[in-house]
Amino acid sequence: MTRTVEGAAPRGCSQSGESQGRPRLGLADPGGLPGGQLASPATQIAMATSAVAQTTVSVDGGRLLVVPDAGQRLAASAGGAAGGALGTPVVVLLHGAGSGTDTPLLRRLSELLVVAGVTVGRLEMPYRVAGRKAPDRPARLDAVLMAAVAALTGELTGGTPPADGTPRRLALAGASMGSRVAVRTATAVGARAVLALGFPLNPPPPRPSLRERPGTPASRRPSLRESPGAPARDRPSRQGELSGAGVPVRVIQGERDAFGRPEPDPRRGVEVVVVAGADHSFKVRVRDGRAAEEVIEEAAVLGATWLLRWLDVPSSPVGGLEELVSRGAAGDPSCAAAQTGS
Repeated sequence: MTRTVEGAAPRGCSQSGESQGRPRLGLADPGGLPGGQLASPATQIAMATSAVAQTTVSVDGGRLLVVPDAGQRLAASAGGAAGGALGTPVVVLLHGAGSGTDTPLLRRLSELLVVAGVTVGRLEMPYRVAGRKAPDRPARLDAVLMAAVAALTGELTGGTPPADGTPRRLALAGASMGSRVAVRTATAVGARAVLALGFPLNPPPPRPSLRERPGTPASRRPSLRESPGAPARDRPSRQGELSGAGVPVRVIQGERDAFGRPEPDPRRGVEVVVVAGADHSFKVRVRDGRAAEEVIEEAAVLGATWLLRWLDVPSSPVGGLEELVSRGAAGDPSCAAAQTGS
């Protein structure tokens, strides 16, 4: 395992208090722009997190980018006890099959978590590090995640991970393929909860083996079930993976996700939140009347507020971030129920 450190010293962030039973995000320093203008809430968070020192750890062929919160890094430099370090709230982010952890949604989620006092580990799987397009086998992906959690524990404790220790406040967040890895390994790594962004409920249909060309006999043309537009209901379901996670799961799914939409399973702790106008990658069409940034912000805030609750991370609203998180909570069914007393 090798490691490198990038970036400057972290800027000040703060967290304290709680409102409406839900965590709020905040900054001690609201930041500013040239000419004395105050930065927007989104810009404030990006400015604060861009200066945080980042550590890159090579683990089992993969690459783990560790973005610590200010308090954890200061405690580590002061020689804090391992027991205290293992109490640090941690979220490991897992990417989808065709993208890395630098997608707009995963980057935004990382920013919101770091500024709230969470250490974030962004895991790139071995096939991406090696420059391959085809994902590794599921068992390989699962093993790399478990190795990454062990390596992250070592980062938190400043040395070799203790035999019986993993972060006590750990959660996993995955996009598409990464969400499947997360639900499969959640109990094995001791995660408290899983955030699934665009869970691929139904496998993609097989690609047509023969193009429809003029003159091709009808008997040889691809059937409707084989076409990319085949209804999701005609394909096998992975609902059982969500229900079998063994920990609470929040699924944030685009309204137009071609992979289908999971069903909530309250008995197993599975809830589903739908983002209007978004597709599987949380992209929108012009005719949907929603800005791409708005959709990313909605999904990221819905995910961050839920993760913070399960990680027991309180934080106080400061400046324009009060509005930012309130907007996310307004679209959060569980938060709305808590606020109305239902």
